[in-house]
Amino acid sequence: MPLNGTLAKQVNIKLPANVLFDVYRYRLHHISQMSPDNVTSVDLLNGEWGTVGSVIVWNIIHDGKLIKAKEVIESIDEKNKTACFKLIGGDIMEAYKKFLLTIRVETQEEESVMTWTFDYEKVTENIEDPHNLMELCLKCSKDIETYHLPKPN
Repeated sequence: MPLNGTLAKQVNIKLPANVLFDVYRYRLHHISQMSPDNVTSVDLLNGEWGTVGSVIVWNIIHDGKLIKAKEVIESIDEKNKTACFKLIGGDIMEAYKKFLLTIRVETQEEESVMTWTFDYEKVTENIEDPHNLMELCLKCSKDIETYHLPKPN
């Protein structure tokens, strides 16, 4: 297995792109309410929500275990609804030398398409590619959709 890799997946979300992007830019700390089976908390360690350079700590349930991920907001492109986060600490970084997570939200007809991209460098060749982490991100996106959709009576 190569040490460097890129993994990208898309998910269709029945929400306007601006609503979905707003969650990932300004309301990350609400994701634990929207996806409680996957995220126990999201805390701002330094900076302000939605601001480049801010440091955020995630407590997530990954492969049945509670783990931490510490990230810094690398870039935000409001016009193209794209944000890049760089992991800088936590349990995930035990397996990776570098891990960048990019989200992009696009409007497509009456829903949005969210693209998740991981660019990473593994510590050793024995490390699995982060497919399980990608599935967790896709589940969170669908949970955010469910949270925002009207509830049946």
